[in-house]
Amino acid sequence: MPLVPMRQILDEAAKGGYGVGAFNVNNMEQIQAIMQAANDTNSPVIIQASRGALKYSKMIYLKKLMEAAVEEYPHIPVALHLDHGNSVETCKQAIELGFTSVMIDGSLKEDAKTPNTYEGNLEITMKVIELAHPLGVTVEAELGCLGGIEDGHGAGLSDKDVEAHLTDPAQAEEFVKQTGVDALAVAIGTSHGAYKSSRKDPVTGEVLPPKLAMDRIIEIHKRMPNCHMVMHGSSSVPQELVDIINKYGGKMPGTKGIPLEEIKKGIENGVRKVNVDTDSRLAITGAIRKVFWEQPEKFDPRDYLKPAREAAYQVYVERMKAFGQAGHAGDYKPLTLDDMKSYYKK
Repeated sequence: MPLVPMRQILDEAAKGGYGVGAFNVNNMEQIQAIMQAANDTNSPVIIQASRGALKYSKMIYLKKLMEAAVEEYPHIPVALHLDHGNSVETCKQAIELGFTSVMIDGSLKEDAKTPNTYEGNLEITMKVIELAHPLGVTVEAELGCLGGIEDGHGAGLSDKDVEAHLTDPAQAEEFVKQTGVDALAVAIGTSHGAYKSSRKDPVTGEVLPPKLAMDRIIEIHKRMPNCHMVMHGSSSVPQELVDIINKYGGKMPGTKGIPLEEIKKGIENGVRKVNVDTDSRLAITGAIRKVFWEQPEKFDPRDYLKPAREAAYQVYVERMKAFGQAGHAGDYKPLTLDDMKSYYKK
């Protein structure tokens, strides 16, 4: 099975009322772990790469790894997605590389740090749609700004600033109507990275999860029940994974992620794509640290990359089950980009 358009995966998720994990990758082990998890849970899946990942992997290597992935698991619907594209040119490069979906993050200017105007966001989103849709490629856009910085991408907003840049439901409705975008990333208080909250319990001092504006998702879903929303910065940052890192020499105090219950609530109200990156990074790092701590004589990369891959696999399996995509890989006949060309001409 070739790579499939992400639009189809999201459409089918909407029909089934479930979400689909979109997992970031940088190397072979992550791709292997995702595909093994998708196979074992019978899940459709979205594999995504940021601009930083493409630079790290030199692009062509990532392309060939993905070709191997779909060849090994021909029964699994897989979309290859560009995460946080910052320009038309970046999206064009991804499409030429074989990506079946691209994100143009027009919520920020091309420097990937400065918040953009609504008009500026609309303009660049339309340019990418005009490029991608005639080729059958799915387009995700973003309205509002997330907190945190990851892979050099993000405005680094404070909690107060994040609140001022949440997605406005009425504006979201107008944006989707004007652009015809396939998926919309919404800003509801999530953020990139492992440190998603500065809220603390006034009595214990314990870091609390970020306060999410779930009412915005609910309102957007009421206004546009067919809109595929995307939750970025949705790693749960499990304490047990952080504890492993800290036990074996790491220093990661004060981490906090997004509770799975909140993500599931989002899925019940129109969220179809759930971005997860930090959780697998934590799992991989903890597994590698454990090997080096307990067996300092080890130097063969396979001795620590194998347990790292297994740790990531466990995270992917858990998320696929939690988001509801497990068991749905065989529900539909995959479409091609050529099929989607006809769809977009309607």
